[in-house]
Amino acid sequence: MKQKYIPFNVIEDFINKILVKTGVPANDAKIVADVLMSADKYGFDSHGVNRLKPIYLDRIKDGILNTITNFEIVRESPTTAVIDGHNGLGHVVGYNSMKIAIDKAKIYGMGMIAIRNSTHYGFAGYYPLMAIKEDMIGITGTNARPSVAPTFGIENLLGTNPLTFGMPTDEPFPFLLDCATSITQRGKIELYAREGKEMPEGWVVDESGASIINADEALDKILAEKAALTPLGGIGDETGGYKGYGYATVVEILSSALQQGAFLRMLLGKKEGKKVPYPLGHFFIAINISAFTDPKISKKQPEIF
Repeated sequence: MKQKYIPFNVIEDFINKILVKTGVPANDAKIVADVLMSADKYGFDSHGVNRLKPIYLDRIKDGILNTITNFEIVRESPTTAVIDGHNGLGHVVGYNSMKIAIDKAKIYGMGMIAIRNSTHYGFAGYYPLMAIKEDMIGITGTNARPSVAPTFGIENLLGTNPLTFGMPTDEPFPFLLDCATSITQRGKIELYAREGKEMPEGWVVDESGASIINADEALDKILAEKAALTPLGGIGDETGGYKGYGYATVVEILSSALQQGAFLRMLLGKKEGKKVPYPLGHFFIAINISAFTDPKISKKQPEIF
């Protein structure tokens, strides 16, 4: 099948218009569009424009994602804050939260923001990139709806829970590490399904612990809670599956405990058979490099003694 290519600016304008049409304020729509397009530009196809309808527009239509983002600071100190996103757009919550973290780091050297009652915030790497532009180190993480089984388990308890770092460099590009704490994530499986490709063994296991390689089958069974993704390292301990399970748990704690937010199977998006919001939690950290060293000096090659 011959591929068709559409310019980024055309798609971004389309996203903006669609979101505004659904009731999203123009400034917020611009943030969402920028996050989605940044994912595609950086090659994170699983979190780009393909998520616009199934993750955002459909949830708005279902009444479980608010078009107006009520961004509330419920607790604050000079270097920290707790934010309640009131089930608004996660991209908007994330953008404003990292901005606060950066502003605090400019004054005090570091800033950390914990968020509750947010929603899917898209391409996690977007937020550390905000810090990088200010010569800072950026860190973020988020919990997610249950889809990952713990080590030796087969029940989906944890989310894919990405742990993401970004740092300035002396190259024309930054260092950015953005990956889930599971071997793969749902968006990647969706890509495999659309392309009709089989998945590698070990990505998804069914209720008996057997691998599922058919992407459509995997998506159906994950949705029905009859299959689960595996943590980094795999389902057992021979290849270090406990490491991925451990990191996923750390992200789960930082995304829920500090802000008194929801966690694990509280994030299923269902209650008494009806769809309800996914009240996700995130955290954002900005570290001002100038509080430790001169960023300009640190970008030079060190002397060898």
